[in-house]
Amino acid sequence: MIGQIVFFILAIVIALFSVLAVTSKQIIRSAIYLLFVLLATAGLFLILNYHFLFTVQITVYAGGIMILFIMAIFLTHRPGEVEGRRMSWKIKSSMLLSMAGLILCGYIVIHNVTRAYHYVKELEMNMQDIGLAMMGTGKYQFLLPFEAISILLLACIIGAIMIARKEKNVESTDNKDLDK
Repeated sequence: MIGQIVFFILAIVIALFSVLAVTSKQIIRSAIYLLFVLLATAGLFLILNYHFLFTVQITVYAGGIMILFIMAIFLTHRPGEVEGRRMSWKIKSSMLLSMAGLILCGYIVIHNVTRAYHYVKELEMNMQDIGLAMMGTGKYQFLLPFEAISILLLACIIGAIMIARKEKNVESTDNKDLDK
């Protein structure tokens, strides 16, 4: 009973902060709301006794990825600046396509979960098997995608720094013009 109450609290926290992360006009607040979503998701993993996924969620996502997001925000935007929003045809069509994608994904998940339900057996993997699957180079192992993601994140950091340097140079040029 207590587990169900904690689950519903975490589910409400995830739903609420997900909506706030998307609808907030201040980008730093959006990042903080996303952090709360990631922490609540880690709580769900803890309820399910998936201690490895709980640890990965806290260290990799709530720790590393959020630091990366916040660094990118500080390098590319002014954190206190409020972004203006208009309801254009692009936003309306994006919302419509998002809802269509959500409905399609829901149908696929429900169809496959009910079909695969008969084939699933209770089997818990140990830590060595998970580590081998994540860092192995054989079939159904994920070292190459893991390294590709790290290169992608490095490229994002370099891109954010380059954009920030360009904006800083433009601002310093504008300030010199104002001084004259």
